[in-house]
Amino acid sequence: MGNPIYPSTWIRTLVWRDWRVSYLAAPSLAERPAGAVLLIHGFGACKEHWRHNVDPLRRQHSVFALDLLGFGASDKPRSTLPQEPLTPGSVRYGMDLWADQVVDFIVSQGLEAVHLVGNSIGGVVALAAVERLEQAGRPARGVMVLNCAQRALDDKRLRDQPQALRTLRPLLKAVVRQRWLTRRLFQSFATAGMIRSVLKQAYPSGQNIDDQLVGLLLAPAQQPGASEAFRGFINLFNDILAPDLLARLSTPVTLIAGVDDPWEPIQEARTWQRFACVKAFLELEGCGHCPHDEAPDATNPLLLAALSGNPQRT
Repeated sequence: MGNPIYPSTWIRTLVWRDWRVSYLAAPSLAERPAGAVLLIHGFGACKEHWRHNVDPLRRQHSVFALDLLGFGASDKPRSTLPQEPLTPGSVRYGMDLWADQVVDFIVSQGLEAVHLVGNSIGGVVALAAVERLEQAGRPARGVMVLNCAQRALDDKRLRDQPQALRTLRPLLKAVVRQRWLTRRLFQSFATAGMIRSVLKQAYPSGQNIDDQLVGLLLAPAQQPGASEAFRGFINLFNDILAPDLLARLSTPVTLIAGVDDPWEPIQEARTWQRFACVKAFLELEGCGHCPHDEAPDATNPLLLAALSGNPQRT
């Protein structure tokens, strides 16, 4: 069966560390493409979440989009938490795993001077992958991050959290380690009604919340093993923070932020302009957590300008 959003000839599969990974490879419409763009989705999303961006981007670039391990049409192996011993066939979900996946994909596809674009957790993954590429001596041409995950519950941000939450934190950690509980919690989220409800928070304008969007998010969530990535993710209490990466990077970074994001406060995002690698910080009024899908007509020109090396400034 063909992909309902992209031509079936664009959808491909590769094997990475014995796991099947689904990805999109959309050829450029340009006679001489300006390079490659790799799109990295956020938590709970998939390559189809870039449905409104691939065609504009491929006018001048070859476009790739990955389903991170645990999401989309990629395999969904059993989760092993940091305090648990690794067992055959299991993985430790987190930024390191997904950044390794991105870098290995870039190398396997022979993508030189690639641009990375990431949304939410995909933004942190993109930044972590870019650091690895710098260290390997094959730096990316640039990275664009849309509403980057701030990871407010990370252990390293403990002093930023309310006292009540700090007090309850040990109990919270013990509870969310329980597989039976995370499975039931995930199942309560993996319904069309709940997904639509969450989207109404993420997309404050309501624009582009349609049956296609609900369906592309719901289908992977109903696949075997889908709750395992969820369990791994909600147990990421000590992982990479975006500001730590931005402090070390030399690759040009463009930050794009929907001002009305209910989960990643714009006030904190604005402070990231202090890092030398950040060449532009662009705000989209009236947009939430996923501006690329909520407001593609406003977002795509910003992405195209950044790809051209002339990011707009706001």
